[in-house]
Amino acid sequence: MATPTPDAVGEPDTAAAAPAAPTTPTADLADVPGPPPGTVGAPLPPPSPYLQAPAPTSPTASRAGLGILAALAAALVGAAVYGGIIRFTEREIGYAALAVGALVGAALGKVGGRSQTLPILGVPIALLGVFLGQLFGLALLVEHELGVSLSTIVLDHPGALYDTWKDELSLMDLLFFGIAGLEGYIFARRLGERG
Repeated sequence: MATPTPDAVGEPDTAAAAPAAPTTPTADLADVPGPPPGTVGAPLPPPSPYLQAPAPTSPTASRAGLGILAALAAALVGAAVYGGIIRFTEREIGYAALAVGALVGAALGKVGGRSQTLPILGVPIALLGVFLGQLFGLALLVEHELGVSLSTIVLDHPGALYDTWKDELSLMDLLFFGIAGLEGYIFARRLGERG
């Protein structure tokens, strides 16, 4: 029976073993294969530039919405005051229409802040305020002269109210409508740049 030699038993072969070069721990880790990608313990891939968190919303975005709400509220308040002026003077005063446009633009610019879109929105909101003011003033006149309640005029006969407003519309009214819309734009732009 053959006796095992020291090499066969597990003792190191001194002739075949060469002295090992000193290594650093990071060099050893770089050569060690890790688990395949997508498994537990696998290194994370580098972040994708397309999957970044959205930028925080700017304060101007939230101010724009508040500015629009303020302009709509100003249009309603201006329309009520303009309608009251029409009722008590029994005529339309163009300067009151201009005041509605200025009020809408001021509210839009002061509350909404700097924006390129808000002054443009000042035009239709100012026109809406002047239109509603003239309709409200006409309804108040009809209520006063015919003794019909305001709710009956506005809710039961809006078509007749609109037709009467359209028949009364003059070239001067259109001019003041245009200037009121322009004031809605100008005031919103100027006050928005300051704010």
